[in-house]
Amino acid sequence: MLFNLLETTTTPETPKDNTMTYIIMAVIVVAIIGLFVWQTFANKKKRKEAQEMMNNLQPGIKIKTIGGICGYLVEVNDAENTFILETGTENNKCYIKFDKGAIYQTGSAAASTPATPVKTEEKPVVKEEVKVEEPAPEVVEAPVEETKTEE
Repeated sequence: MLFNLLETTTTPETPKDNTMTYIIMAVIVVAIIGLFVWQTFANKKKRKEAQEMMNNLQPGIKIKTIGGICGYLVEVNDAENTFILETGTENNKCYIKFDKGAIYQTGSAAASTPATPVKTEEKPVVKEEVKVEEPAPEVVEAPVEETKTEE
């Protein structure tokens, strides 16, 4: 049916009628413009949410970076557009300085202070014994000499 609408053959008795072709082209153009407008509004909304997240940063919030590093926010430096993230365990802490653009996800404020992160219950590690079989020593067989018997 669509091919019949776009067919350009004319007969000498009827003039060429392109109204359907123009209507189809107009619908396609309007759809493309609509997609661009919709995408612009969606991007503005995402940027606004990201800006609100950056403005609500405060020490003690759990943060995950785009590299997958998780920890607690210790300090925010708006002048340099950076923050310091505390990671590690209670006995072995590490402080890393990141650009604010590295924030992937933020969580709620920690129940405890960043100096004492919430401990999770550790499961004991079960080690399985792996038996290594030693290869059997190679047996070298000596060639058997045939003896001829006289008949």
